[in-house]
Parts: sequence; C-alpha cells; structure tokens
Amino acid sequence: MDSIQDITLVQLFTSYIFILLLIAIVKWLGIRREKEILIASIRMSIQLALVGYLLTYVFENPNPFITVLIILFMQSFAVYNVYKRVKTTIAADLKKIIAFSLFIGTTFSMIYFDFIVIQFTPWYDPRYFIPIAGMIIGNSMTGITLGISTLMDGMHSRRPFIESSLMLGATPKEASRSIVRQSFDAAILPTVNSMVGMGIVFLPGMMTGVILSGADPLIAIKYQIVILLGITASVSLSILLLLQLGYKTFFNKKAQLKRTS
Repeated sequence: MDSIQDITLVQLFTSYIFILLLIAIVKWLGIRREKEILIASIRMSIQLALVGYLLTYVFENPNPFITVLIILFMQSFAVYNVYKRVKTTIAADLKKIIAFSLFIGTTFSMIYFDFIVIQFTPWYDPRYFIPIAGMIIGNSMTGITLGISTLMDGMHSRRPFIESSLMLGATPKEASRSIVRQSFDAAILPTVNSMVGMGIVFLPGMMTGVILSGADPLIAIKYQIVILLGITASVSLSILLLLQLGYKTFFNKKAQLKRTS
C-alpha cells in the first residue's frame, strides 16, 4: 500500500482562500455571519494544530494515566460546550444532570465498544482510544445540546398545556411525556440520518481516514460499523438519561411546574 499523500503548507493555506471567498459572499449578501465563520475557522485551526502536536507526543509515549486524563478533559470540555451552546439560562440542578448524562453515556459506550468489541492491546493505546472517544463524545455532545434545548423550549412554550394536564390529575411524567418524546426525536435525528446515508450518500470520516492510511476498505468498513453503533448507543443513552432525569427539574416537590423568568 502507498503511504498517505502529505499536504504542503502552501496547499493548506490555499484552502483558506475558499473560506475567505465565502465570507465575502456572506457579507455582500448582508447575512451577517462572516464574523462567526471567520472565528470558527481560526479557532478550529488553532485547536487542531495544538491537538496535532499533543497527539504526536501521546502516540509516541503511550501512558494509561495520560490517556484517561485526556478523555476526562474531552468529556469536561463537551459539557462546557453544551452549557455555552444552549441560548437560555440553565438551572444548577439541570447542569448537574447534563454533566452526569454525558459522562455516564459516553463512558459506558467507550468501555463496551473498546474493551468488549474491538479489544485493542494495550487497552490505553491512544491511537485507538482517543479518536474513538472523540467521535463518541462529540456526537453525544451534539445530541444532548439538541435534546436539552428542545426540552427547555417545550417546557416554556407548552406551559399552559402542562399546567392544564396537572390540574386534570396528570402526573409530571404524564404531562411532560410528549415534550420528552419530541426532545428525544430532535436529539437522535442527526445520528439516525447520518446512518441512513452512510456509504451511499457519503463516506464517514473514520472510514475515509482508515482507507487513506492504506488499510483494506473492508477493514475500514468493519471499524466504521462498530464506531457508528457505538456513537448511536452513546447518544441514545446520554439523551435518555438527560430527559428522564431532566424533566423532573422543572417541577417542585408538590408536582407543580416551577416559575421561570
């Protein structure tokens, strides 16, 4: 197999020309999103450059303590991003549930698919553990963000319906059931859609990376199937924990809907 073709610095900087053109078009159309695109592009580049140097060291010096520490940092940063991406204020008890759901959902999925399904040796091998963890945690972060945003919007916009249901004798769980279901659908839909189009509409990043490294496409496919199932399991478990525990924070001990500002 041929080694993967390198990208020169000139080629790398050339890719930014297209983004600058896009920014110019967005500004010309008056959409006012050029700042977000520019900041996101710069932030992404800096973060990936730093991660690249870090991973080079970690891959060359595998250590279980460092691997676990990186995973914990990734999970903590994902929780922080969820807090930042939700537009409205999140109550303290709901923040705890978000953190708990993401940590438990991603950890259980990583343990199962890394230790039982793939079984790489040593178990802390960063070349396997960190990329797999990144995909699982990243997708779970997106799912939880969509789930909590939909849940909070639903609890606010459908307040009259919930209060009417409570007055008619419904429990908080029964009054919130439709909102919880809607929140789960909104959170899991991107993952399901990506699975439906996989292999036909597009080749996923994991599979593309393995193929570019020179591996047999069939091996890449098996890895991609395992990773996608791991992502789906993690996203689903994280969202279920979030919603089943999260809706309760909107009610007081008397089963009344709390007042929100």
